[in-house]
Amino acid sequence: MSGTNGRNPARSLSKRPFRDSALVYGAFAIIVVIVAIVTGGRVYWAIVAAIGAFAFAMVWTWRSLRAREQERRQK
Repeated sequence: MSGTNGRNPARSLSKRPFRDSALVYGAFAIIVVIVAIVTGGRVYWAIVAAIGAFAFAMVWTWRSLRAREQERRQK
């Protein structure tokens, strides 16, 4: 096992991890709405759920990135 895989994978060294997360979560939210449209589901509730999930994921990401930065400062 190396530092890039296995039990302790190396973290991505993105310069803008929050923006990258927002793009990925936004894409997932759009996919949820598209699936609801294609399958004839309740589009309104799919939009509400997608926005809620996006907001929750962004808060979680912000919290995780902030904690990671504080951990780095303490080392």
